Amino acid sequence: MWYVGLDVHARRSSFCVLDGRGRKLFSRTVRGSYSKVVKEMESVKRPFSICFEATTGYGWLHERLSKLARRVVVAHPGQLRLIFRSKRKSDRIDAERLAKLLFLDEVPPAYVPDGRVRAWRSMIELRSKLVARRVAVKNRIRALLRSQAIEAPCPLWSKAGRRWLAQLSWPSDFEALARDLLLEELRSVSEAIARAERALKAEAARRPAVGLLMSIPGVGIRTAEAVVAYMDDPYRFRRNSAVGAYFGLVPCLDSSAGKDRFGHITRQGPATVRRLLTEAAWQAVRRSATMRAFFDQVTHGDPSRKKIAIVACAHKLVRSMHAMLRDNRSWQEALQQVALCAA
Repeated sequence: MWYVGLDVHARRSSFCVLDGRGRKLFSRTVRGSYSKVVKEMESVKRPFSICFEATTGYGWLHERLSKLARRVVVAHPGQLRLIFRSKRKSDRIDAERLAKLLFLDEVPPAYVPDGRVRAWRSMIELRSKLVARRVAVKNRIRALLRSQAIEAPCPLWSKAGRRWLAQLSWPSDFEALARDLLLEELRSVSEAIARAERALKAEAARRPAVGLLMSIPGVGIRTAEAVVAYMDDPYRFRRNSAVGAYFGLVPCLDSSAGKDRFGHITRQGPATVRRLLTEAAWQAVRRSATMRAFFDQVTHGDPSRKKIAIVACAHKLVRSMHAMLRDNRSWQEALQQVALCAA
């Protein structure tokens, strides 16, 4: 069995090969795309295991290399940075380190979902970016109106408001042109969001897990689909507490000499899901007596602790979601109240 460490990049990749005793045999650099990397791996003596760091296109590479290698391990980039704290760094050195970790069976693995789930995640992220772009365009339009001290006579984004904005006269042609360009961009982005949401809605309809999570008070389709897509297989988490860490909702911990110091949340994992969970937590606090009681329990009546409490609610929410997906059951307010009392 040979062990291959691959440091992969879009235009140039390096790999290092170790023998069955962990001795370096050779290393090479491949110039070109991922396809050339796969072709180069066809010349490696079989059987072999291969390891590479998760990066853009890691799913495609994992699928192609799985046809060649006996074992393919995708390394978690965040955990690798904790292992490799060296000032001496290059592509070939990184490839050799990956090969050695693979030989020692010490690679921190990253989860690789199937192609459909990866595409689903990409569409969720694309919609999120499109929404952010629409917000930016709306802010530009508001700024344009403020620059001329103009106030809208009705809600600006209603049909009447857009009609008023399109017919508004401006001091110069530049402001009128800016208005027209921004309105065109707003229409274009809104149409793109609608297309993305239609595709996401169709995918959600094929996944019963999304409807299961929507039984939680305050959780809509966007939050439910994002959690299902990124959690994918609930059984891959050994403990329910690991879900909060995966989504970056647990605090940083500095433990020394018997003293534990907690800081801000780690913010690891998908930021889009974390944002949606926080928004859903606000709604859940308003709609669920259990979540409201938990929120009040964390705040202790102190208004300055509201942000801390809502993050704690988001953490509790995602752990409840994991339990629901694992046990295939909908939200039950009575059971949540029992769990809260036990805590």
